[in-house]
Amino acid sequence: MVPSASRFSSRLPSLLAFILLVTLIPAIEAQETSEKTVSQPATAALPAKPTPKTKTTSAAAKARIEQQKALALSLLVSLANDARNFPDQTLRARTLSRIADALWEPDPEQGRALFRKAWDAAEFADQESARRLEEERQRQQKATGGYAVAAPPDLRSEVLRLAAKHDRALGEELLNKLKEARTREATDASSPARSEVFDTPAAVRQRLRLATQLLDTDVERALQFADPALGTITMEALSFLSLLREKNPMEADQRYFRMLAMANSDLESDANTISLLSSYVFTPQLFVTFAPDGGQSSSSIHRRTPPPDVAPELRNAFFYTAAQVLLRPSPSREQDRSSTGIQGKYLVIRRLMPVFEQYASKEITEQLRAEMAVLGQGTNQDARDDDENPIQRGITPERKAEDVEKSLLDRIDRAKTSADRDALYLQLAARTAQRGDMRARDFTEKIEDSELRKQARPYVDMNLAMSAVEKKDIEKTLNLAAKGELSHLQRVWLLTQAAKALPPADREKALGIIAEAAVEARRIDVSNPDRPRALVAVANAFLATDRERAWETMLEVAKASNSAEGFNGEDGRLEMRLQTKNMRSIHSSSVDDFNLPGVFRTLSQENATQAIEIARSFEGEAPRATALIAVARTLLSDKAK
Repeated sequence: MVPSASRFSSRLPSLLAFILLVTLIPAIEAQETSEKTVSQPATAALPAKPTPKTKTTSAAAKARIEQQKALALSLLVSLANDARNFPDQTLRARTLSRIADALWEPDPEQGRALFRKAWDAAEFADQESARRLEEERQRQQKATGGYAVAAPPDLRSEVLRLAAKHDRALGEELLNKLKEARTREATDASSPARSEVFDTPAAVRQRLRLATQLLDTDVERALQFADPALGTITMEALSFLSLLREKNPMEADQRYFRMLAMANSDLESDANTISLLSSYVFTPQLFVTFAPDGGQSSSSIHRRTPPPDVAPELRNAFFYTAAQVLLRPSPSREQDRSSTGIQGKYLVIRRLMPVFEQYASKEITEQLRAEMAVLGQGTNQDARDDDENPIQRGITPERKAEDVEKSLLDRIDRAKTSADRDALYLQLAARTAQRGDMRARDFTEKIEDSELRKQARPYVDMNLAMSAVEKKDIEKTLNLAAKGELSHLQRVWLLTQAAKALPPADREKALGIIAEAAVEARRIDVSNPDRPRALVAVANAFLATDRERAWETMLEVAKASNSAEGFNGEDGRLEMRLQTKNMRSIHSSSVDDFNLPGVFRTLSQENATQAIEIARSFEGEAPRATALIAVARTLLSDKAK
C-alpha cells in the first residue's frame, strides 16, 4: 500500500492539469485505433480478437511512455528556470549541468546553453571553495603545525565531464577555459606554487581525468581528449594507459612504447622517471618515487590491479630504457639536479632489482647490481638496512600480517618511552583493525595516554565495522553497532547494511534491525543534516522488505530535511578521522544509501506522481532539485508506472 495521493493533491493543481492535458490526445488516438481495428473484417484463417487487443495495448503503452516523457521534460524545464536563480552557486552549477545532461537527447541546443550557464556558476563556486580551503589550511597549520583538510568538490570537472560526454567541441571549449583559469589562479595565488618534479600541470591532469571518465562509455573519444596530454610522463598519464589497456591493449601499448622512447631521449629523465614507467608493466596504479634524502612517496590513483600479461618485447623495451637512464654517469652531489639524488637513485634500483633479476638479461642485471653497489657507498646506513620500510611494495610479495605484527611487538618491547610505545600500539591497532581482527580493540586499550586512547577508539571501531560489512559478517556487524564507539549515523549505516545482507527468509529479523536503525536515526538532533541522511538509509533498507514503510519513511525524511539546514540529498559520506602528533589519517567514502537519487528512482518506478509530490514537499532547494531530477530521469528511461 502506498500513501494516498490526496495528502498532496492540493499542492499541485497546475501539474495535475498538465497531466490531464497530455493524456487526453493520446487517449483519443488510442480509442480511434481500437475502433478501426475492431471494424476490420475477420477471416477464417486468423481470429480477429487477439489482433485488436495487441494493437490497443501497444497504443496505450506508447501513449503512457509519451505522457511520462512529457511530464519529465516539464519537470526539468521548470526546474532549470528555478535553478538559474539559486543563490548557492554550487547547487546552481550541479542542477543546471544535470538538467542539461538529461535534456540533451530531446533538445541539444538547450542542453548546450545550460552547460555554459552551469560552467559560469561552477567557476565562481570553485574559486570560493579554494579560498575557504586555504583559510582552513592556514588556520590548522598555525594552531598545530600541520593540517588535514578534505578537498572540496571540483565543480568545473563535474560540468566538463557531463558536457564532453555529449559534445567533443563543447568539451574542448570548456577544457580550454579551465586551462586559462588554472593559469590565472596559479599567477594570482598568494602562496608559491609547489615545485615538486612530478607535480602534473593542472591542465594536463584535468584533461586526463576527463579522458579517464570517458573510457567507460567511449574509448575513441577518451583517446581524443587524452592524446595531447600523453606527451609527458606523469602518474596520471600512466594511470590512464593502465585503464586503457583493460579496454584496448594494443592502443595502450603503442602509447607506452612512445613514452619509453621519450624517456630514453630526454636528458632530464632520471630514476624516478623509470620508477613511474615501471608501474605500467609491474604494478598498475601503484606509483612509488624517492626523494634525495631517501624519503618515499607512494600513490594509487585508481584501484590497484594485478600485473598485466605483456609481450616480452614490451617488457624488454622497458628494461632497455631503464638501463639507459639508470646507468648514465652520476654527477657529483653538489651538481646533482635530479629528483632522486644519489640516495633516491639507489633506492629505485633496489626497488626494481627483483624484476630485473627475474626478467631482464643477465648483462643488464649485473650492470645495475654494480651501479647499486657504487651508489650504496654514498647512502646512509638506514637507507640500506631499513627492512621496516617496504620499498619493494608491489614488486615482491607483501609481508605476512603476522610477521608485521611480530615486528611491531618487538619494537614495543624495545621502546624507551611511553610515547614511543603508544605510537607503536596505535599503529598496531590500526593495522589489525583494517584486517577486521577484533584484537585491535585490545591493542587500543594498551595505549597509556588517555587522550590518544580516546581518539583511537572510534577510528579502530569504524575500521572493524567496515571490514565486517565488507565480509558480510552480520553477527560482528551487529555486535559493533551495539558496543562500538560510533556515531549515530555510523550505527544506522551498520544496522541497515546488516539488514540488507540477510536472506529473504529472515525478513522478520531484517525488519526488526531496520526498526532499530530508525530509532537510532531519530536520536540525531533535529537540526543536524545527518538525521535526514540516516532516515534515507532506513528508507533504502525498507525498499526490499516493506515498501509501504519505505514510502512512510520518505515522508519523515522530507520533514527532517525541512528542519536541518545543510542537507542536500547527495553528499552522504562516512568518515574516519584520526589526527595525532605522529599520525594523520582521514578516510572518507561516499555512501549512496544516505542520498536521495536511489530511493526516488525506485519509488518513481512504482508511482511517479506520488514520488513527485514527496519531492516537492522538500522546502530546501538542493534536496528538492536532487529528488526531482532523479524522478525525471526515471520517467525518461521508460521505467516508471
